[in-house]
Amino acid sequence: MKTLRLYGARLLVALLLTLAGYNASGSGAGVTWTLRVPGFTDPKSVTYGNGLFVVVGTDSAILTSPDWIRWTERPSPTSNPLNGVTYGNGTFVAVGDEGTILTSRDGVSWTQRTSGMSNPLFSVTYGNDTFVVVGFDAIFISPDGVRWFLRPLPRSSLLSGVAYGNGTFVAVGAFGVIFTSRDGFSWTSHNLGTITSLSGVAYGNGTFVAVGSSGAIFTSRDGVRWTAQASGTGNNLNGVTYGNGVFVAVGSSFSPISGRSITILASSDGVNWTVTTLRTYEPLSGVTYGNGLFVAVGGSYPNGAILISPDGVNWMQRTLWGKRVRDVAYGNGTFVAVGWDGTILTSPDGVRWTEQSSPTRDFLEGVTYGNGTFVAVGGSFPPISSLSVTGCGPSRLDAPFDVG
Repeated sequence: MKTLRLYGARLLVALLLTLAGYNASGSGAGVTWTLRVPGFTDPKSVTYGNGLFVVVGTDSAILTSPDWIRWTERPSPTSNPLNGVTYGNGTFVAVGDEGTILTSRDGVSWTQRTSGMSNPLFSVTYGNDTFVVVGFDAIFISPDGVRWFLRPLPRSSLLSGVAYGNGTFVAVGAFGVIFTSRDGFSWTSHNLGTITSLSGVAYGNGTFVAVGSSGAIFTSRDGVRWTAQASGTGNNLNGVTYGNGVFVAVGSSFSPISGRSITILASSDGVNWTVTTLRTYEPLSGVTYGNGLFVAVGGSYPNGAILISPDGVNWMQRTLWGKRVRDVAYGNGTFVAVGWDGTILTSPDGVRWTEQSSPTRDFLEGVTYGNGTFVAVGGSFPPISSLSVTGCGPSRLDAPFDVG
């Protein structure tokens, strides 16, 4: 199960595009796309469980589908915006503004639970037989989605990410906040000696890695004792992931003189990092791993970029003139990248990319893969804050093309 979170209050029309025409060998994957308009304005999160896709949004809507073709809007017991949804222990859990927590065993009938607070709740995850919900000055836990317990925080915080590994939950957030818990009940704050905001955390190879602004990297074997590592960059680090035995962190900076630079760091142990700096006008917005390859995509209007690496250290970059891409996913032996103007690109190896016919000219902001289906979502207008006009190039993309 993978939960896809979407952000951007300016998304006006929800577009759900599904992949059809699979066969046993996977030929034609990502080629035939069908437009699905389920009928609500701003999707925020989607999850899959118990044979059902569940989508929630900021207008309190809940929609379900067994196949991304037949959609049913379910009665929502709240009028509050919903920000996140996940599935675990046979239960769907959705969270939202005003302390909203909803649960459902089947995704059809939903029950509102009492959180006892009005703070916004942003994210929910499941691990170690426990649901964990985080938000502004709030951590809730539940063993079953029905009984919820507000846990006291060591200090006021805005939490931005959470990971589970080695029997420990780790939550990170603004001003250097790191909270850890073995059971979800008791949380401990760790003093990192910095007020640097942390943007993400990942677990792999027996190590937690947290990253943040000004090139901050902290590592821990147990989630309790943390060590600051030299990243080799002062750029803000926006995210971190782990795959193929390698941690990969990405970040960027901008100078009016030298333009935008993208920093990609790679490490097998979280301690020793190799820094790759790419001069580009295209900020990265999505990264995935599949088929032995890291693939990162991004762009600033009107152009885009695709970067590939077999090891997270050595990268090849290609500028896509007139094709801004926003996200990338891997499944069924195929990479799928989506972006503005309904752009859909596919690749069997991350090197050779082919533009596919899209049923929409709207802006696609996210893509994921699950249950044999790629799903791309977006809206009829882009988030205004993401616009950065740097010039125009050819609007046509030769297909297929090689990255390099």
